[in-house]
Amino acid sequence: MAASPSASGSLNASGISSRRSEEIADLIDLFSRTQYRAKEVTPRVERIEKRCLELFGRDYKYSVIHNTNGEICGHYPRQIVFLEYESTDHNKYRFESTVQIGKLQDLVNRSKMARCRGRFVCPVILYCGKHICRSSTLAGWGELYGRTGYNYIFSGGADDTVAESEEVPEEDSAVRNGDSQLFDKVRGLDIKLLRYLSVRYICDLMVENKKVKFGLNVTSSEKVDKAQRYADFTLLSVPYPGCEFFKDYKDRDYTAEGLVFNWNQDFVDAPLTIPASFTKNLNIDWSEYQSWDLVQQTQNYLKLLLHIINSDDESGLLVHCISGWDRTPLFVSLLRLSLWADGAVHASLEPAEILYLTIAYDWFLFGHMLPDRLIKGEEIFFFCFNFLKHIVSENFSSVRRQRRKNSQFKDCELTVEDLCLMKPIHRGSVSSLSSDFSLITEDTVAACSFTSEPTDPLSGGTPGLPAWRKARTSSPQMVVWNKAPPGEDRPLPPITVAETRSSSSSSSNQSEQGFSRTGSSPLAVPGRGCPGPSERQARLEAVREVFLAAYSSTVGLKSTAPSPSGAISGLLEQFARGVGLRGTNAIV
Repeated sequence: MAASPSASGSLNASGISSRRSEEIADLIDLFSRTQYRAKEVTPRVERIEKRCLELFGRDYKYSVIHNTNGEICGHYPRQIVFLEYESTDHNKYRFESTVQIGKLQDLVNRSKMARCRGRFVCPVILYCGKHICRSSTLAGWGELYGRTGYNYIFSGGADDTVAESEEVPEEDSAVRNGDSQLFDKVRGLDIKLLRYLSVRYICDLMVENKKVKFGLNVTSSEKVDKAQRYADFTLLSVPYPGCEFFKDYKDRDYTAEGLVFNWNQDFVDAPLTIPASFTKNLNIDWSEYQSWDLVQQTQNYLKLLLHIINSDDESGLLVHCISGWDRTPLFVSLLRLSLWADGAVHASLEPAEILYLTIAYDWFLFGHMLPDRLIKGEEIFFFCFNFLKHIVSENFSSVRRQRRKNSQFKDCELTVEDLCLMKPIHRGSVSSLSSDFSLITEDTVAACSFTSEPTDPLSGGTPGLPAWRKARTSSPQMVVWNKAPPGEDRPLPPITVAETRSSSSSSSNQSEQGFSRTGSSPLAVPGRGCPGPSERQARLEAVREVFLAAYSSTVGLKSTAPSPSGAISGLLEQFARGVGLRGTNAIV
């Protein structure tokens, strides 16, 4: 289905965009009716798997981790893609993988029991030679012993996962009980897999330290491992509401502005814990996280994840929640789309193609239970793609502006658009993603080379990207924000209907020109020579419009009551702008 260069440059090309939009509608229709299981694959699902491989293959050389009948994990893809390097010769020599697929497959097979539901650490995005991975959280003793016994009985008395004790440290095993020895082995293998993938940063989205059901700890997490097995990793506790919270989002007519999670619930005991270096560079008051609405919280967490993967080392990132199939795909998908909008990943894919890939691979083939979530009204899947309107700002761009010690840039490229957006930015300015990337001066312009080739904002054209300098850093100091004591809720300022209507971009989305964008439509920009919508904005808006049109024609939105804020009618206007599709069941 690959289009010719002339046809792929525009979503309005004859028939092609329409077919791709219909392809997405067909995917969402199947997804809304069926949860993927590797053992129950139909020809329709096989076509989805094949399409994903084709889309990955456009830009990457990849190998496959085999999970043919779900023997490793029943709700992971049958063919798990391991991206080795970008297909271009330049990136091959620059970031060629040192991972051997046979060794990786072996580590995956042996480490799967360490994590909840067998959802092992799995690389899903390759960015500048770094692997962005996903998984579930660590398995607790109840699940671990249950699955160990099951494997022991049905494998003839042998358990290959924990058979090779030499793979994990056991210096003080003589004084440990049986629980600790088992945890040493399975978590030791999990750690070995993380290290093999060069993962250093682990972002845990759980609002709990341990998941408790019926009075039992059914899962744990790296941040509360008593033996400190994960002490060599940089652990970030970034508590984010679970899928249940998104029923409130749906019940508020799909309005996330002003929707604040209740942090005083009994089960919420995980504080926000972030390295000090990240907190001071992002210019975000993290101590206020419990007062953020859903828009602000998602924006700030995404900025944090982008900052981590743009750090000056070669280390990868693991993102997980409890089971790894709700909050985890939300942030994996936002990362993939944000990086794509900057031309940093999947550079040749059009908006409809990157949308298909992230829905099919990040959500469907990794087991998101959309049919169940739709029945319960927990529309986290819809929130993800509707949220794209809140990250169009250049503040979320991964295109780094590196600075030498003498305040000049070295070995970098800037586009004409970058120069148009520039104004002097002082260290610590709220308009920069990180103060390490700021301080743009006339010397900067003289020290850089420019790329002025025009690109179609809806095509797969790749904007100029800066060269990357690598440097190892030591584990940073951590800053912890504890849960507010009961009875000490911080009052939030009242939010008016007018404010809700105008908040398609959060107040924290300040543009590089120093004005606030209050909608996803382009606004007049003060000053001479400033462009309209950036390529990033145009790309993300195109993805969102295709999604809204496809979602409207298949699942539809379910209004609980007439919407005084006009939220649903505003979304219907977006549906009308969709590519070749018109919603027939937009309100149910």
